[in-house]
Amino acid sequence: MKKTFFKILAKINKAIFPSFSKRRLDLSKASKLQLAIIGWRTYVTKRALD
Repeated sequence: MKKTFFKILAKINKAIFPSFSKRRLDLSKASKLQLAIIGWRTYVTKRALD
């Protein structure tokens, strides 16, 4: 159930949050909000793949 929840959450994140890799965002120039979004997406993706 936990893995299913994170898979659904990952799909929601993909639809809502922007993809910074497609925008060629430089991590050294990213704002705090952008870094938080990147961290959240990474956390959810990692949990969905376990």
